[in-house]
Amino acid sequence: MSEDDVQTLRKMQPVLRVAPRPRDLNNNGHIFGGWVLSQMDTAGGIMAARVAQGSTATVAIEAMEFIAPILQRDLISVYARVERIGRTSIAIRLDVIASRNLGEEWVPVTSGLFTFVALDENHQPRPIPEESKTRYLDATGGGSA
Repeated sequence: MSEDDVQTLRKMQPVLRVAPRPRDLNNNGHIFGGWVLSQMDTAGGIMAARVAQGSTATVAIEAMEFIAPILQRDLISVYARVERIGRTSIAIRLDVIASRNLGEEWVPVTSGLFTFVALDENHQPRPIPEESKTRYLDATGGGSA
């Protein structure tokens, strides 16, 4: 993730903003990777539910990149962008930026591509509404799967 990418993301509204707690530290004194992964999954689920106009489930995580450690006093912002929408699935790019030193420094820390599937009331895959495809792909510059 380049400095230009960071500046572009900062102009967007994050889906989720969270401050880690001391219990989230790993043995190295950094925030445990599983913690940030769960925050990304939460943010992705929020965006996927908006797109699907209902329940979704995470079905795949690919291309995860841990760029820099998250420190105890960081405030993370998770940004989501719809990359692809298929018949029942949604691929969402999630980027995490840490605000450090009371917002003096913005550090890209994690990025990944998460795939969600829209679910019906019986927890089975269901089609994503066509209006969502137009709305979210046009708004984010993504593509159709």
